Amino acid sequence: MVIKKSERDEKIKVLIIDDDEKLNKLLLSLLKNYGFEVITASNPFSGIETIKKEQINIVLLDVMMPEIDGFEVLKRIREFSNIPVIMLTARGEVPSRILGLELGADDYVPKPFDIGELAARIKAVTKRGGNFSAKNKKLKTDSGLEIDTQSMVVFLNGEKLKLTTLEYQLLLLFIKKKGRVLTRDNLMEELKGYEWNVYDRSIDILVSRLRAKLKDNPKDPVFIKTVRGIGYLFVG
Repeated sequence: MVIKKSERDEKIKVLIIDDDEKLNKLLLSLLKNYGFEVITASNPFSGIETIKKEQINIVLLDVMMPEIDGFEVLKRIREFSNIPVIMLTARGEVPSRILGLELGADDYVPKPFDIGELAARIKAVTKRGGNFSAKNKKLKTDSGLEIDTQSMVVFLNGEKLKLTTLEYQLLLLFIKKKGRVLTRDNLMEELKGYEWNVYDRSIDILVSRLRAKLKDNPKDPVFIKTVRGIGYLFVG
C-alpha cells in the first residue's frame, strides 16, 4: 500500500512505547518516510510522562514489556488522556484483542506487520471523529447530550465525557443514523480503519463502553437500545 505524503501527515506526531530499542529505531526511520514525526520510549513510565508533557497525536503501544505490560500502561493513560492508542503485539489471540479494546484501545496490530498497513492505520485512527461533518459546530439532543464537533468535546447534562476517538466516532454515527436500526455489519462498515472482522464481540464491547460513559442502562435505555438478533438503535 502506498501512501502519499501530505501536510496532514507531517503534523501527526507518533509516540512509540516499546522496550525493543532496535524495533523502535527501525519504526522511527520507516514511519518518517511516510511523513510522520516520531519519538520513542523504551521505558513505559517515561512513555506515560511524555504523553503528559508533549503534544502527541497517537501512541503505538507494545503489549509485552518487562516492567508493566501494555494493558497496564493503557489503563494509566486512560486515567488522564483519551489520546488514540494502537496496540502492537505478538499476541494474536482473541482474548488479548478484546482486553485491549475493553481498556480503550483504538486499534490492534499484531506483529509482524506491514509498515504500509501500519501507516494507513495511523492515518485512519487520527482521522476518526472528523468523518461525519456537521454544518453546525454544536449538536444537541433532548436527552442532555451536547457535542462540539469542532473541538470533538462531548457533554452530558453539562458534564464533560472522556470519550476515546473510537467511542466519539460511534456516538456521531448513532446520532447521524438516529431512529434507524444498525446491524453489527453496518457499524463495521461505517467505522472504517479497524480490523473488525477478526472477532465479532468487538462491536458489542465498543457499544458497551459508550453506554457506560453515557450512564445508559441497557434494560431501560435513554440513548442506545438493543434490537435482539439484529443490532442497535439510537433513540436519544
